[in-house]
Amino acid sequence: MTTTRYTVTGMTCAHCVSAVTEEVSAVAGVTAVDVDLASGALAVTSDRPVDEAAVAAAVDEAGYALADR
Repeated sequence: MTTTRYTVTGMTCAHCVSAVTEEVSAVAGVTAVDVDLASGALAVTSDRPVDEAAVAAAVDEAGYALADR
């Protein structure tokens, strides 16, 4: 298992967390997603390394963005 951490910008409520969780969970290989609204932290657990561009695209699809790393 691999866990990669990101920061999501623009989330303001539980619906935001739900939208990000749903979209990132759909990325191939992702087995778990944990989003912390207060800090914007996003932890993506996968059975193999996941392409950061795929995660960024999923977050974008939810209406938010990854902070610069």
